Amino acid sequence: DISDFAATNSRKAQFHFQTTSNFMPEGGGRFEDYKDGTGGEKQFTQEVLDASDEKARGRRAEIKASMQHVWAGYRKYAFGKDELKPLSKKGHNPWGGMGTTLVDSLDTLWLMGMKDEFWEGRDWVRDHLSHDHVGSVSFFETTIRSLGGLLAAYDWSDDKVFLDKALDLGTRLAHAFESPSGLPYGQTTLNGHHSNNAGWTGGSSLLAEIGTVQVEFRYLAKATGIQSFADKANKVFEIMHRQHPNNGLYPIYVSSQDGHFTNNKITFGAMGDSFYEYMIKCWLQGDKTEPEFREMWDESMAGVHKMLAQKSSPSGLSYIADLNG
Repeated sequence: DISDFAATNSRKAQFHFQTTSNFMPEGGGRFEDYKDGTGGEKQFTQEVLDASDEKARGRRAEIKASMQHVWAGYRKYAFGKDELKPLSKKGHNPWGGMGTTLVDSLDTLWLMGMKDEFWEGRDWVRDHLSHDHVGSVSFFETTIRSLGGLLAAYDWSDDKVFLDKALDLGTRLAHAFESPSGLPYGQTTLNGHHSNNAGWTGGSSLLAEIGTVQVEFRYLAKATGIQSFADKANKVFEIMHRQHPNNGLYPIYVSSQDGHFTNNKITFGAMGDSFYEYMIKCWLQGDKTEPEFREMWDESMAGVHKMLAQKSSPSGLSYIADLNG
């Protein structure tokens, strides 16, 4: 519940800085009503609603059948493994042996009404999931897949098994924030206390990775009452807000030592994309009570239109380009 999240999260869990500009997005104010979530309401005839409902129900059945098929294969050949190799019909553990496919699928099983499969997965989590044996992992990937999967399963089911496992994993992952700047390292060791950035980044952290963990850690703080999880995650956006590029677009390499950018490449592709996504998600998660997230997002979207939106020639197709320098 979003309003419950905002109330529990309180001012302490929010940004520790104030909005400094009076930025107004372009567009002649025609989308202004969307900013508080009330815009875009459109009236439809009952005939249109009935036709849409019939089509959606048909599609839903096909999608659920696909999920039942792939889950049956995973359950038969790789249950509890990170992944299934569909051709060899063997399971393998490229994610450290944390049952990544199972954990990441739990909320989908619940949403699709596959409750027997969900509870069987819960039993595996309760009886077999352990992080004691797991070495170095991607902080970002493990947060969004494993921590996020456990928290989503807890949010739907209210089963404390998931929260207990999430707290254990989140506590281990939080070591990644222990850099001089407070920006998380890209890799961290779950069965130890060591974090680092990959050599191919020149020792820098990646924009998408540091800015795509807030939804999970903020929710973990709300669910457990441990405020430090939210504070560590929010600090990333506090540091980025202080950089405040004039065009709202952020380079993708960031120093974990002092928080400054270490290159000039801007992209909405890999290594940059989900940083902007989490701006608007955090604003919604906090019940629209943290204007800094929304301001950053508005400025970034304006920057996309001014700097990155392009037209191909001769076809005139729209696309978003990268920007170097």
